[in-house]
Amino acid sequence: MWKEIITLFKSSGPLQEAYDEAILMLHTSHSMFDDAVAALHSDGTMESDIYARDQQLNKYERDVRRKIVTHMSVSNKPDINLGLVLTAIVIDVERIGDYTKNIVELATAVEGPFDGLELHDQVVGIERVLLQMFDDIVPALEDSDEALARTILRAHGGVSESVDAAVRALTAGEVMSARAGHAVTVALYMRFLKRVSAHLKNVATSVVNPYHRFGFREK
Repeated sequence: MWKEIITLFKSSGPLQEAYDEAILMLHTSHSMFDDAVAALHSDGTMESDIYARDQQLNKYERDVRRKIVTHMSVSNKPDINLGLVLTAIVIDVERIGDYTKNIVELATAVEGPFDGLELHDQVVGIERVLLQMFDDIVPALEDSDEALARTILRAHGGVSESVDAAVRALTAGEVMSARAGHAVTVALYMRFLKRVSAHLKNVATSVVNPYHRFGFREK
């Protein structure tokens, strides 16, 4: 299905422009995430304004919606499915921007570089997985690469299991039992990472699933 969608996106004016902006949103969210994680692991200082970039993400999303409406209005045979697909993708990407802001807010609240204590290596491992997911998502879409999309889906499954296990350990007092502040920080950060991963997974499902199963497991 996705291969046919890509072909149609690249043969229609407003939809082509909307698709290009969706890809630009993914690149923007990737750079935002990289900078947010770097800020958390340093002193919380941001090299650039993450909020300005998030506003740009929101603008892109509005532009995509506007172009979809234009397509529906001026085309003799508007393809509603294409509009729905692209709208679903940009909603997920916009949400990644919101969670990136949450990470930046956490970075500014934490004194000094982030320290995950007993869970530090696990957290850094999840960050690496997400960075690879970001690297893979645009090629998966651009090349209609179902194998790469499935790699992203599996990666999210691993992130989800790892985060859930860590949060259970934190709430049960099995780790950081005497460090409540650290425990809260780590739990929040890991939940933010899981949500970013989930939204990347949702975008990847567009390559392997029909529209009505976007965001769900492949059948």
